[in-house]
Amino acid sequence: MATLPQPIVEEFAPKQDPMRGAFFWLSALYLVYCGRPEDWVPGLAYVPLAKITSFLALIALLTSLGRAQRSLRDLPREARYFVAMVGLLFVSGALSPIWRGGAISHTIDFAKALIAWILTFLVVTDFKKLRRLVFIQSVAVPVISVISMVKGHDHPRLAGVLGGIYSDPNDLAFAIVLSLPFCLMFLLTAKGRIRKFMWLLSMLVMGAALLLTASRAGFIDLIISFTICLWHFGVRGRRPGLLIGTACVTGLLLLVAGGRLKDRFVAMSGTGISSDYQESAYESFEERKFLMFRSFDAIEHYPLFGLGIRNFAEYSGVWKVVHASYLQIAAEGGIPVLVLYLLFFAKGFSNLRDVKRLADGGDPQVVLMRGALHSSLVGFVVGACFAPEAYQFFPYFAVAYTSVLVWVVREKADPSKLPPKRRQNYLDFAEVHVKDEVPSIIPAGR
Repeated sequence: MATLPQPIVEEFAPKQDPMRGAFFWLSALYLVYCGRPEDWVPGLAYVPLAKITSFLALIALLTSLGRAQRSLRDLPREARYFVAMVGLLFVSGALSPIWRGGAISHTIDFAKALIAWILTFLVVTDFKKLRRLVFIQSVAVPVISVISMVKGHDHPRLAGVLGGIYSDPNDLAFAIVLSLPFCLMFLLTAKGRIRKFMWLLSMLVMGAALLLTASRAGFIDLIISFTICLWHFGVRGRRPGLLIGTACVTGLLLLVAGGRLKDRFVAMSGTGISSDYQESAYESFEERKFLMFRSFDAIEHYPLFGLGIRNFAEYSGVWKVVHASYLQIAAEGGIPVLVLYLLFFAKGFSNLRDVKRLADGGDPQVVLMRGALHSSLVGFVVGACFAPEAYQFFPYFAVAYTSVLVWVVREKADPSKLPPKRRQNYLDFAEVHVKDEVPSIIPAGR
């Protein structure tokens, strides 16, 4: 099938985007979740920003569904996995042997990730919008890193400086690892020295903040995730300067801010402990082993529906969560939820394989986005082995990005894959502007 000269699908969308309002509020929802302005902007702590933006985004979507370019029928398989997972978590909360009300409340809070996911898929219909959402996350995390270091200069490991997803140093480190590949992508595509310098500075700040958290899991996760990132951008992208620069900057950051991290790794052996800080780190390591065995006990006794979201801490007897996302969701949601959880993230990798197949040698920005998403997802699946991040939204956002990306690439490659309204716009454009090519453009059976 022939394609239009310089085919860019978004050019064939209506000039008045019916999803503009929904995209605005979706962007606001991402900004509120990733940037947590209520934690550092005076006065906003009393405003339920997340609830307001979620509600308004949902209203904007519902009022424009009849004119949307995609419908709920177009939702991909991973969305159905996510819907089933959230549904089972509600059942798990209702049947919880620990605290039903708390589990249901936490499930409602987690369900906002599903709303954001569906909105992202339905509203983000072109590559430009996708980059905007990723940009929000990529800017928010460096800002949070700066605020954490400024406000938490006297806090051990930057703990408790901010709330929500950044309150625990391991959570902050995890968010940094998942966002760094996107920052590197924007650095490589930035135009002008000032913009490149700002992205480089952002990455340095994020690296310093991660080392100050002294998160062992975060550091291991960073090494693996960024190795994949350098493979995509440095080796396959033929940028040897990037490899050399990364090695130099990493060594410098470790010398300047890696002292506490080194002490925590030394403490894992149980020998050579010479300070209260190292002793605390060793106790933490032993406690995590205990919690892992305790999670196996919960899975054995409640294999179908688990304990309910956030109920493992009470079940553990020490009021701590298990530091492994896979065990966390299996213990609190049951084995069926764990299976859906694994299928959901596996589909993210499958989407990226499809993007590679469809866009091989194509748009360089799509290639870079694919590499960044692959690095971020690898960072998640590795970090999930060491951190309790089953309910953090960032990994779910990453899968949503892959779903949008594969649809956008597929639509560009084959207009017959467009939803009906966008396909009609494409054909109308072709008839008006490229009459000579109409017979070869219009799919059979129009």
